[in-house]
Order: sequence, then structure tokens, then C-alpha cells
Amino acid sequence: MPKLLLVEDDPNLGLLLQEYLNSKGYKTDLATDGNQGWQRFVDNVYDLCLFDVMLPKKDGFSLAKEVRMSGRDIPIIFLTAKSMKEDTIQGFRIGADDYMTKPFSMEELLLRIQAILRRYHKTNDVPQPTTYQIGSFSFDFAHQTLIRNGTNGEPQAIKLTSKEAALLKLFAENKNQPLSRSFALKLIWGDDSYFNARSMDVYITKLRKYLKEDESVQIVNLHGEGFKLMA
Repeated sequence: MPKLLLVEDDPNLGLLLQEYLNSKGYKTDLATDGNQGWQRFVDNVYDLCLFDVMLPKKDGFSLAKEVRMSGRDIPIIFLTAKSMKEDTIQGFRIGADDYMTKPFSMEELLLRIQAILRRYHKTNDVPQPTTYQIGSFSFDFAHQTLIRNGTNGEPQAIKLTSKEAALLKLFAENKNQPLSRSFALKLIWGDDSYFNARSMDVYITKLRKYLKEDESVQIVNLHGEGFKLMA
């Protein structure tokens, strides 16, 4: 059963949409503000997101930006009372897959959800890579090994721990893209507590040490956001 995240602050519309989508075979979680929507997103795995634009605490555009920064490849549909061309353009620039202006037909919304999910499933129905190129390094996630040719031309392999490999895989999948600190902690450590955050900092320091042999590869801090692997 596909799982959807619906973030809508209008309680009547939100419950109506949730009930309708559930009846059509979609397990739908409902959040009523942007912060609650983000928490639901990091705590669960969804197949598609439906975001109202005008949300309390955090608007739909800001929420969508955080979702895109998380590195998860997930389709987003904006639901909004706004019909200005500039808002539509902004939504698509953020990475929206579709945009529906209220009032809309629920049958049409269902058809658009079905079409987007079919497209995503076709695109993603391929084996996921286990080897990543990071500058002059070759990272074999399956064997938890980071490989680079040494000064004598012989390959030098660094055996990584499970946590190091999981963290480096997340960086490699989001190479040259912002990676949310909270998302990385939730995904690998289970929660974003202070102690887990300090633990992750230690592992990032270790990864930086491994990667320093290639000056073109850096893990940089993004103030207030997270990190970026630049290669």
C-alpha cells in the first residue's frame, strides 16, 4: 500500500482528503502545520508528499526545500489557494512534481497521484548502486571499503565501520548537495539527540581524515543546515 504524507492546516479539507485517499488504497498520514509535517517525514518513509503552501509555523515551500535537502527522492504535489504564476514557478523551482489550485477535483488529484507514482516507479525500478566515485576515491559500500591509488600506484584500501560506511553512503548519494543534519541523525542513529549529534561529529572527523589525501574532496559545514560533500 503506497504511503502518503498530507500536510494541510484546514482541518475539514485535511480530514476529507485523508479519508478519500485512504478509501482509494493509500495509507495517508495527516499533519496540520509545517513543523509537524517535517517531523512526520523524518520519522517515516513515504511514497509521495502533498503540501499546502500556506501553512502555520513553516510554509509549504520551506518544508519542500527541507525534503529536497534530505536526499530522499520523493515526489511532491503542492495544494494551494494561490493561483499567481510566480507561486507556481517558485513551486516548480523548488522541485515540485505537480501543483493544484484549490478548489480542485479529488478525482483529478487521485489521477495525478497515480500518474506521478507510476513515473517514479519506472524511473526507480533499477538496481541501486553499491559503488560510488568520490574524487579519486572508489567507495564500495557493500564491502565497506574506501579505495585510492597510493603514491606507488598500488591501491590502498581503508576498511570502514558500519556507521562510517552508512554515513559516507549518505554523503555520496547527495554529493555536492546539502545534507540535513537532522535527517542524517534520524536515518543512521535513530534520533537527533545531543549525544548522537556529538557521535556523528566524531565520525565525520574520521571521514575527513580518510578523504584528506584528495584535496578536491571536502565535507563542509553548512551553518544551520548540515553538511555538503564536495567532490
